[in-house]
Amino acid sequence: MSIDSYHALTKAPAPGAPLMFAFHGTGGDETQFFDLAQQILPEAGIVSPRGDVSEMGAARFFRRTGEGVYDMDDLAQRTEAMAGYVAAHKALHPDAAIYGFGYSNGANILASVAMAHPELFDRIGLLHPLIPWEQSPVPGLEGRHVLVTAGRRDPICPWPLSQTLIDWLAAQGAKVVTEVHDGGHELRQPELLALQALLTAA
Repeated sequence: MSIDSYHALTKAPAPGAPLMFAFHGTGGDETQFFDLAQQILPEAGIVSPRGDVSEMGAARFFRRTGEGVYDMDDLAQRTEAMAGYVAAHKALHPDAAIYGFGYSNGANILASVAMAHPELFDRIGLLHPLIPWEQSPVPGLEGRHVLVTAGRRDPICPWPLSQTLIDWLAAQGAKVVTEVHDGGHELRQPELLALQALLTAA
């Protein structure tokens, strides 16, 4: 894969600054979180790709056959494609720490890439992820900083599955932080503050 595999908004990091990947939710695009990423870490490099799957005109990072029902073969292929894309950018900035965050479908592709290639990301922000499949152990996640945010009444990402993911990440030895509210699938300010804390911590 190359750095041109996805349509994206990009910005090079300042010397010594991290490189941050921002993954939009279903129906979003490369602009959804680009400005937020710049606000959180002005010196960071940013790569904000657009999902290359269209669901009735809404951009996504992999196919699904229904709400919460993933095309697992397609997910596997697109996970490897995204991992190659991240690795290509990482090769251009070998001294930069690599951070990633995503919302909803963007969180799902980020989680899938991190599970398959845990060496790629140093810090991972998963905002309302939905991981409906059983995960195998991933020892490479040990020591990685991971934020998971969720809504206890989220109709798209049911809370029991969020709790299962949080418990699984902790069992891998990841340094897990959570921010959970009593609402649904919407992003709330405390989640964004938790993401800022994850990405700016010394």
